[in-house]
Amino acid sequence: MLPELAAVLARAAGRAEGEPVGGGPALLDAARGYWSRRGVPAGPGRVAAGPGAPSLLLALTAALGGDVLVPRPCAAWWGPYARLLGRPVFHVATPAECGGVPDPFALLETVRRVRDEGGDPRLLVLSVADDPTATVAPPEVLHEVVEAAAGEGLHLVSDETWRDTVHSPHETVLVGPAEMLPERVTVVSDLAGALLPAGWPAAVVRFPASAAGDDLHARVLDVLTALDARVAAPVAAAAAYALAEPEPVTARVAAAVRLHARVAEALHSAVVAAGGMARPPRAGRHLYADLSPLREALAAHGVTDAQELEDFLSARLGMPAPGGHRFGDDLGALRVRLSTGMLLDGTDAQRTECLTSPTPWELPHVQRALALLRSVLDDLRDDAQRWEPPR
Repeated sequence: MLPELAAVLARAAGRAEGEPVGGGPALLDAARGYWSRRGVPAGPGRVAAGPGAPSLLLALTAALGGDVLVPRPCAAWWGPYARLLGRPVFHVATPAECGGVPDPFALLETVRRVRDEGGDPRLLVLSVADDPTATVAPPEVLHEVVEAAAGEGLHLVSDETWRDTVHSPHETVLVGPAEMLPERVTVVSDLAGALLPAGWPAAVVRFPASAAGDDLHARVLDVLTALDARVAAPVAAAAAYALAEPEPVTARVAAAVRLHARVAEALHSAVVAAGGMARPPRAGRHLYADLSPLREALAAHGVTDAQELEDFLSARLGMPAPGGHRFGDDLGALRVRLSTGMLLDGTDAQRTECLTSPTPWELPHVQRALALLRSVLDDLRDDAQRWEPPR
């Protein structure tokens, strides 16, 4: 826990008054400053806050109406909120270069098919810095997607929770869709991605600067009011402090990004060395691995789909390893999301040591976790090689 952040929350713990629905002035001012520093300024009335991104996406989906389009795979929590409202969710294949955004041609085909079948696609949810695939969509790919969505009259919700976790900012260009099509893009950011602990739920949303954006803002506040979805006052104070990005916060974010990037690279190397496939991680704290080249070896252990792969790896690694079906991927595909955070877990002292060490993968508890992962994957590789027919 960042001491300065904990101190801000503790000082606000005695506040008897609650935070208003949609966020109080201090939190909203901090959110506007945060986005202005990223080149997407937001005026008064263009920003709101809620107790986590799920509540904001639920409110946006309810306010926009219609059917929902998402990439395949996508964040595990996107689809359930649309289905909770009785809205159909349609998954669209992603391009070869990245996850998080749909292939533009597949998007156009899906919209056409849905309309032919009597559907009403209105909302596309995407993520440039993506969970689960840990990729960053190239600007040229994103531009094609934005143009295709605009041509079909879709509203875009850009989940930018992991925007501040790009592993190599000087080598990876991250451009958000709001910078390309500001009048049709709403941006959501869950502060648990980089700025706040996961147990302190707070998220902010930036609406388009247009009459339609004003209307959407009002309708979202109506839904949040109906749900009484407020950010807790102490958490709001901590969120405002974090969004202002003082030096202790920026230093901690930078240290955490470096740490997770190094561990993600080690994860990627282990998967590839064992014969699996994965896009190189560029952001966030996960790796999305495709173990289909090891299918015969996995089948010998009774693993034939993503659920069985999840059960198999979770049991052997002693940590959650959710299968790709949890992210909207095909159940029959042998894909799994591995988390860098699970490999770093330990006591408070061990986690602090991870943040400050120049070689965190050499720390004993991290080394043990990585060694176990490599051992499980290497055993599968060896089994797969025994199954190969002689040449």
